[in-house]
Amino acid sequence: MKISDVVREKIEEQIATGALPPGSTLDEAALVEAHGVSRTPVREAMIQLATEGLIEMRPRHGAVVTSIGPARLIEMFEVMAELESMCGRLAARRMSEGERKALRKAHEDCEAARAANDTDRYFYCNELFHAAIYAGSHNQFLSEQAQQLHRRLRPYRRLQLRVRDRMGSSFTEHEAIVQAITAGDAQAAAQALHGHIVVQGERFGDLLASLAELTASAT
Repeated sequence: MKISDVVREKIEEQIATGALPPGSTLDEAALVEAHGVSRTPVREAMIQLATEGLIEMRPRHGAVVTSIGPARLIEMFEVMAELESMCGRLAARRMSEGERKALRKAHEDCEAARAANDTDRYFYCNELFHAAIYAGSHNQFLSEQAQQLHRRLRPYRRLQLRVRDRMGSSFTEHEAIVQAITAGDAQAAAQALHGHIVVQGERFGDLLASLAELTASAT
């Protein structure tokens, strides 16, 4: 892995965990010192992050962690729900037995994290769970688009898990997804994934409240 990719992933993780909340300024010199690298890989990493939409390059202000308005955020989750729904529909028809086994393993790991009430661990297991579905669609272009938007929404998907009872609800939804995919029920898999991802009503209000709390605690 290139040095710039390593730096990018570390910054991505800080954004996803809230260590770098929306509106945070990324100082190039500070990043060079923090990661012990030269300016070139840091600049390359920031270009990649800007391409992904995680940061914005502002004239005379440098790089700033992107802050998404409520309307835009719900639009992005709507698209994410459609992409994952498509992945689930195809995965139910195309997954090999080995891929189904990997999906069940990721689901079991999510269960262990839920039982331990470990939201951070659940978050990473959840990423593997969804990645298994993307791969199982056997549609590389669709998988790439889903992964790209998934990465863009990482900070907000992580925030959802901090909402009371959301981790348990997520796991229950995963169970329905696994059952549909392993049964080869494309329509049920698509519906289960769409409902799992789309954020509306109380869930959207909870997400915005969590985001406001995170931003306030960082200022």
